Amino acid sequence: MSKWRRRRTSDGRSVILLGIDVGGSSIKAAPVDVERGEIAAGTASVPTPQPSTPGAVARALQALATQFDVGGPVGVAFPAVIKHGEVCTAANIDTSWIGVDAQSLFEGTLGRRAVVLNDADAAGIAEMQFGAGRGRGGTVMMLTFGTGIGSALFVDGKLVPNTELGHLEISGVEAEHWASGRARSAEGLDWQQWAQRVNDVLAAYQALLWPDVFILGGGVTEQFASFGHLLKSRAEIVPAHFRAHAGIVGAAIAAARAAR
Repeated sequence: MSKWRRRRTSDGRSVILLGIDVGGSSIKAAPVDVERGEIAAGTASVPTPQPSTPGAVARALQALATQFDVGGPVGVAFPAVIKHGEVCTAANIDTSWIGVDAQSLFEGTLGRRAVVLNDADAAGIAEMQFGAGRGRGGTVMMLTFGTGIGSALFVDGKLVPNTELGHLEISGVEAEHWASGRARSAEGLDWQQWAQRVNDVLAAYQALLWPDVFILGGGVTEQFASFGHLLKSRAEIVPAHFRAHAGIVGAAIAAARAAR
């Protein structure tokens, strides 16, 4: 069980909350200092169950949560459109999730309040509050490259939730099937080849939404130095400050906001 120095606000609220990021290939969790935007102890992860049914994923979350001595509400970043706690899509998760009240399921499993939101939205929240988007106005797009391509859109700091622009078709192919991290690995693309595909995606988003900044996150951005200089757009392109941990941090921040 992970240990750290507990911190509380002047009114006694804990500032350490658990953030969990459910991905297509793994589920990651960590305690987060939501006042500082910092992971307060090491992360833990388990493979995403296959098939990734609601019951199997809920049990995986429970197993992760027991590794950390963290109270209070938990934030869960989830790879789907989430409306009022309900899962509405299932592109990179088992289709049996559609229509499931994920919030109630996780609250029942974990025995405490849960806040569930789209995974890219969670990553964007972390970056806008504490990371690469901090203090930026205008239109900011957070893109996460992993099993798919997640998107989060902010206008003058306000989130437009559940944009799911990874499913936009580019020359008849969904963007995430063309340029996700999984597509790069599955097709054995080198950085030059993959960066050109990412440029295709950025150009399509630029033509439609005219963002001022693209923030690129997801596991592949741990290698940003290998491909960042190959990317081109009229918008500024910056790597996510939290890299692959943005979803964890943003989920915890969302839980803190809901608690307030």
